Amino acid sequence: MMNAAAVFEWFDFVRAFVANPGQVSAIAPSGEALARLMTQEIAPDSGPVIELGPGTGIFTRALLQRGIAEGDLLLIEYGSDFVRLLQRRFPQARVLWMDARQLAQYDRFTAPASAVVSGLPLLSMSPRKVMEILSGSFLHMRKDAAFYQFTYGPRCPVPRPILDRLGLKATLVGRTALNMPPASVYRIRRRPLRRV
Repeated sequence: MMNAAAVFEWFDFVRAFVANPGQVSAIAPSGEALARLMTQEIAPDSGPVIELGPGTGIFTRALLQRGIAEGDLLLIEYGSDFVRLLQRRFPQARVLWMDARQLAQYDRFTAPASAVVSGLPLLSMSPRKVMEILSGSFLHMRKDAAFYQFTYGPRCPVPRPILDRLGLKATLVGRTALNMPPASVYRIRRRPLRRV
């Protein structure tokens, strides 16, 4: 049985999908089990968090439940319907209507982020776009920060050649069968520099 928040989440998602199916690449809104898995490593006092593709805000709510201050959230969304919804739901967060691939073109929006939480469908994007999103994200992150990405696929949605080229490493955080469809979450970090 869906709770009231999940029902509203579903209707908002369907409304945005019907209005612009080309911008909504997911087959269903993410569930609470996936949201908990995506945010479980982010500490309440860790500082600013950037969310890419927040959609209806399921991961945003999970971040707030983890103790992240709403004013420490930077939400980057490309879908205009979702932008208006996010601005109403999270008035203290900074909501930007932009394509995440443009992150590298901007100076820092906040202090360096402690984490990036991505709801973007990387598997449906070109390798070039994935590289632009990752490299732009890491420009806005602290050296020890992590980029969290979920996937419905069997392996990390960022191919190994892209990780190698950007000096990054992906680690499986966990899987959840309670999401529909089942999903996995990966943590992507900078590789430590080798000492000579």
